[in-house]
Amino acid sequence: MPRASRLPRAVVIGVVVTLSCVACGGGGGRSAPVPPGTATVARVVDGDTIRVRIKGREERVRLVGIDTPESVKPGTPVQCFALAASARTKALLPKGSAVRLVRDVEERDRYGRLLAYVYRARDDLFVNLALAREGYAVVLTVPPNVAHADEFVAAARDAREHGRGLWSRCEPGAVPDG
Repeated sequence: MPRASRLPRAVVIGVVVTLSCVACGGGGGRSAPVPPGTATVARVVDGDTIRVRIKGREERVRLVGIDTPESVKPGTPVQCFALAASARTKALLPKGSAVRLVRDVEERDRYGRLLAYVYRARDDLFVNLALAREGYAVVLTVPPNVAHADEFVAAARDAREHGRGLWSRCEPGAVPDG
C-alpha cells in the first residue's frame, strides 16, 4: 500500500476546512454549490461512493481519503472483497440514513462527484475512517484533500497488521493500490 503524502502539520492545518456541509463555493465541479445541511442517503453505489438527497436534489458523493475494491466500474471485473466492502457501506449507511457531509479543500472530483468525509448523523460515526479501520478500504490520499490522511494511514495499517477485512482474504496484488 503506498504511503500517504507527508506534509508538515502546519500545512495540513492550513488546508483543513471543517464545514458541516459541502456548499461553500470553490472546487472545479460542474454543478451549482450544494446547499448546507444534512443529507439523506438515497443509495450506496459501492464501497466508497454513495448517492444522497440534499434539499430535493440527488448528488453522487465520493468518500475522501479511502479506496475500496471496485464492484461497479465499467470494464473492470469485480475485485476481491468489493462486494463485502459495498455491503459494509450499505450496513453503515442504509437508505434513508441522515448523514453530515464535511468537505476538505476540493468540492468535487473530475467526475463531478462531491468529495466528502461522511458522518452518520445518529451517532456521528466517521464512515470513511470506519471502513479503513475495519479493513474494507485502503488509503487514497489525493492532495490537497489531506485533512485526515494520518488517521486513515494508521487505521489501514492496523487493519492490515491484524488481518481484518480485505487483508484476510485478498492476495497483495488484488488489493486496491489506492
